[in-house]
Amino acid sequence: MDQPIRMKSNGQISIVLNSQKRKTLAKELPEFQVVPKDIPPEHSALKEIEADLGALVGMDEMKRMIKEIYAWIYVNKKREEAGLKARKQALHMMFKGNPGTGKTTVARLIGKLFQKMSVLTKGHLIEAERADLVGEYIGHTAQKTRDLIKKAQGGILFIDEAYSLGRGGEKDFGKEAIDTLVKHMEDKQHEFILILAGYSREMDFFLTLNPGLHSRFPLVIDFPDYNLDQLMEIAGRMLVEREYSFSHEAEKKLREHLIWVKAVLSPTSFSNGRYVRNIIEKSIRSQAMRLLMLNSYDRHELMTIRSNDLVFEEDA
Repeated sequence: MDQPIRMKSNGQISIVLNSQKRKTLAKELPEFQVVPKDIPPEHSALKEIEADLGALVGMDEMKRMIKEIYAWIYVNKKREEAGLKARKQALHMMFKGNPGTGKTTVARLIGKLFQKMSVLTKGHLIEAERADLVGEYIGHTAQKTRDLIKKAQGGILFIDEAYSLGRGGEKDFGKEAIDTLVKHMEDKQHEFILILAGYSREMDFFLTLNPGLHSRFPLVIDFPDYNLDQLMEIAGRMLVEREYSFSHEAEKKLREHLIWVKAVLSPTSFSNGRYVRNIIEKSIRSQAMRLLMLNSYDRHELMTIRSNDLVFEEDA
């Protein structure tokens, strides 16, 4: 008869199963749960936000994180209902990325989602920059910052180029704004959400300006620059939304221009989706002027952006 349990010299227990028992065990072990790919129908809030996110090009990491945040909040509510511990966690965030990568758009969507989930009572977005927080004399900055936080109650305070608050050195009032934000992030952490946004390198430096900053941002999301195909997809979606389309030559011209401009401009100077949007809007106005001068309003021409309609900032 086999001895299924043996004591090792170091006191650990070693379990040895004979072949017959191994087969029996294999039958008794439960199968691993397979997580379904489709979200159950009761999660209408997430489904609605997913539809909005689907209209955005790229941002796979951000889309995944939003799903995780939703799941965490939802499951925490279920834990509370079951009488289990469910500590509230601060949802302050930091968005790192260059201009035109969708940071403000995503902040609005997060506000909408959290309002539907009753995490935020209003879900509105207050956009601010350095001038909205920094005052002109001692005490003025703290008051301006407190007023902004009050307006953001029940919603999101979104501060773009937040690193600019720390550029003036020790005597600059920007430091007072940072200290006031840190205090209210703790005191009112479940009454509003603070999202700080800016270039990756500058935001890393910004976190060193106050010892309490880093630990108060549990969610950090990187917004990478769009590649060439994604920029072309953004342009195409903008045209479809407005019921326009590129001619073959116009599409080729835009692609070649974007290759050139991404090579010439520094990543922080190129405004990504915003740059493409400006081109589309200028080109639509240019097309309108061309058709007006030609006095030609054929349906196909009304919908077509041709190569000579494309207007680039560098050509102006």
